[in-house]
Amino acid sequence: MAVDTAGHARTHLDLKSAQLPVVAVMLKTTDAAAAAADLAGRAADDPDFFDNDPVLIDLTAVREEGGTIDFTALVQALRMHRTQPVAVRGGSPAQMEAARAAGLAEAPEAAPARAQPPREGAVREVIREVEVVREVPVAAPAPATVLVDKPLRSGQQVYARGADLVVMAVVSFGAEVIADGNIHVYAPLRGRAIAGARGDTSARIFSTCLEPQLVSVAGIYRTTETELPDNVRGKPAQVRLEGEKLLIEPL
Repeated sequence: MAVDTAGHARTHLDLKSAQLPVVAVMLKTTDAAAAAADLAGRAADDPDFFDNDPVLIDLTAVREEGGTIDFTALVQALRMHRTQPVAVRGGSPAQMEAARAAGLAEAPEAAPARAQPPREGAVREVIREVEVVREVPVAAPAPATVLVDKPLRSGQQVYARGADLVVMAVVSFGAEVIADGNIHVYAPLRGRAIAGARGDTSARIFSTCLEPQLVSVAGIYRTTETELPDNVRGKPAQVRLEGEKLLIEPL
């Protein structure tokens, strides 16, 4: 009896490439205690910013500094704020060796940034010693405008890479809308709105009912801890940058 041995053997797993959202923590100091304090402050401003995200620690900005980094303390601080640090990149040979000794994997260097078109969407929120970048991969190129006509509930996120974003329904508290260009919300805006995510300082946020949890343009942001003036709160308004100052004006 003939036996066919040319077929593929059955296996119990497959190996495939995967692209996952990741939070890059870009250190601006070798002082782990100072970085931990800034993370605590960032978490206090927006407790829901982290949600057990995998974290990549980027050492590019401190590569040339001579101080040692206490990676054990840094990893502990990150885990306290609902993140999962897994890798490190961009450091000096001594820094990378110390990171590996702390159980962190070595990630490849970031590809050089290009002005046009943007390759990866990112939301930048800069704090004193740590820069947090949430990278949100998108499978297909975005059109000039992304249109959303359904309500966005808490925990949902929409990102318009290289495009403006138009939302025709309510953006609920805890939801997040992100665009490399402008954001238009023709309904109550109660969640987080981040325009100019790739650094476009001319981007704006428009809403027919401005009640946001957070607004940001090109990395300059404002939270609800600073109450909006009566002439824009719950009314048609726009958010724009003037220099490095965030302006909120009635429409």
